[in-house]
Amino acid sequence: MTSPATQTIAIVRHGETDWNQARRIQGRTEVALNATGRLQAAATGRLLASQEVREQWGDWSALLSSPLARAVETATIVGSGIGLAEEPRVDDALLERDFGPAEGVPVHEAQERWPGLVIPGAESTEALAERSAAAFDRLLAEAPAAIVVAHGMMIREGLSRLTGIEVPRVLNGEVWVLQRRASSTLAPGALRLQRLGISHPAV
Repeated sequence: MTSPATQTIAIVRHGETDWNQARRIQGRTEVALNATGRLQAAATGRLLASQEVREQWGDWSALLSSPLARAVETATIVGSGIGLAEEPRVDDALLERDFGPAEGVPVHEAQERWPGLVIPGAESTEALAERSAAAFDRLLAEAPAAIVVAHGMMIREGLSRLTGIEVPRVLNGEVWVLQRRASSTLAPGALRLQRLGISHPAV
């Protein structure tokens, strides 16, 4: 169970879309969840509502989301699963990377056309990492005990920059818990990051 001096957020990647399934770059393009994505979101809600998770991390009290519809719908489904009836609060800082002309392009093709995904007219990975890390750092202070629904590259780059841990590709429906302990056996303000695993069912 967390203490009042501990700040914890659960960071969730939205459920699957047809473009995820087809391995197309989405970025900020609006692409709705598919049926699998909705199942993943429901499973994430069950995971976060489970006794094991609540005993370790405490109860969840708020929902935040990227403004993109696939994230908002995921947050709404997750909220229903944990008994939070409120609408998700939208935060523009949780937007996915703006991939510019690469949006809609298959991942393998984009990697060939723009090595390292250095894409003219797109948000740079450096800018993305700085923006995303700042957003998670701010939300720890402003919205402890919140569930935060965002996007794969945004989550990976932001958590890697903030914690110094190399975060692997974040899959649809996956949950990462980020915690700052104000007073613990760790140094004051130290960050803890834990992957809860893939919450979606085998489909």
